[in-house]
Amino acid sequence: MTLGSADRVGSGSDIESFDVDGDRLREECGVFGIYDHPDAATITALGLHALQHRGQEAAGIVTFDGHRFNSERRLGLVGDHFSRVSTIERLPGDSAIGHVRYSTTGETILRNVQPLFAELDKGGFAVAHNGNLTNGLALRRSLIEEGAIYQSTSDTEVVLQLVARSRKRRLIERFIEALRQLEGAYSLVALSNKKLIGARDPLGIRPLVLGELDGKFILASETCALDIIGAHFIRDVENGEVVVIDENGFESLKPFPPQPARPCIFEYIYFSRPDSIVHGRPVYDVRKAMGAELAKEAPADADVVIPVPDSGVPAAIGYAQASGIPFELGIIRNHYVGRTFIQPSQTGRELGVRLKHNANRSVVAGRRIVLIDDSIVRGTTSVKIVKMMREAGAREVHFRISSPPITHPDYYGIDTPMREKLLAATHTLEEMRDYIGCDSLQFLSVDGIYRAVGEKGRDPIRPQFTDHCFTGDYPTYLTDVTGEGPRQQLSLLAEVG
Repeated sequence: MTLGSADRVGSGSDIESFDVDGDRLREECGVFGIYDHPDAATITALGLHALQHRGQEAAGIVTFDGHRFNSERRLGLVGDHFSRVSTIERLPGDSAIGHVRYSTTGETILRNVQPLFAELDKGGFAVAHNGNLTNGLALRRSLIEEGAIYQSTSDTEVVLQLVARSRKRRLIERFIEALRQLEGAYSLVALSNKKLIGARDPLGIRPLVLGELDGKFILASETCALDIIGAHFIRDVENGEVVVIDENGFESLKPFPPQPARPCIFEYIYFSRPDSIVHGRPVYDVRKAMGAELAKEAPADADVVIPVPDSGVPAAIGYAQASGIPFELGIIRNHYVGRTFIQPSQTGRELGVRLKHNANRSVVAGRRIVLIDDSIVRGTTSVKIVKMMREAGAREVHFRISSPPITHPDYYGIDTPMREKLLAATHTLEEMRDYIGCDSLQFLSVDGIYRAVGEKGRDPIRPQFTDHCFTGDYPTYLTDVTGEGPRQQLSLLAEVG
């Protein structure tokens, strides 16, 4: 079996796009897979479109038509390429996997765009990955020393290499053997000539759900991808679970020692779409609850509550309802900017925030405002937003953040700056307030965010979520960062399980 030769750079793609905000947490990635459906490529493209918020730099689909694998991988948005009939026609087959990408490991170049594919002795094998392997570099060096040849700089290729070098008899045994050597966070979908496979890391840091459409199984990063195609949500893939879908149906495997899940708390704060349900909790409701908790912890004497759109909107609604202060849209977002401005002049950089956000002067002028956002990273965008509110006539600006201060970098698939560039890691609260230029600044507490998701608070012995950006509590070995750690994450699991 051979891979189709359709890999190409999409026309009009802007490799050197400029992010006019430059101060947001970057989304991770999104994965999708479907088995034995006649419209596999079309359904996968629609699913990826629903997951576009998880990665806007590249997208790819691999299908299998019973004889060969076919691949289309493009730089740019899903709708720019996979809405074309000609593109879908080059992806025949009744099984498919897809991926939307924001690069956390490896550059955004075509050879890093997923799904990645390899020809194995038992046939073709494609894989797509959401997350980040914290021992990916160590494994890569070891494999190269043993003779492996890499075609990308993505840590996802480590999975292909480990599967290819395994001496196990069955493909699923090879796949599981590969997983046992990985550290970090992953949700994986993989496609062979006979199976669709899904896997979630032993702590369940990255999300993955199981759905059904017309009696056919689907894997996706979020439930919103099921909604867009009219599919039925079955359940979350459990932490440490491997699901195998083939002509005989569905099989669940549990190759790791059991332990409590620790999903990423940022799925609720920022990454998941508000209309998704994550681990049984509607994201929109959780974000409103964060705003309500914030109103209790950090009240403000003000006239109006204003969200920083779009991610701050649900929390601002919750804050307004809990505080009794009216909610208004004091900032209007331009949804048609995209991320395609090529290195503007210095003047363009200074005015860049206005390309996406503009003050609604009639709401702001003469009022004391509570400005609600979901997080502060470097703080540069917050400075511009507060300045905009001042220039629009705000009497006072009280900044409230619906998550705790981000004091530590992420190594599990979120693109955060190094610690020295995180504002909360290098400044006191008062220094942050002074830098941003607001009249007051307060964050939601760690326990407050746990209460918003339905917990009594954070369990310091066995934390219910992965929250290292706020606490510095990394739940896995970080071999590539520290240079220390076992080759197999299974050893860690056996100790703490």
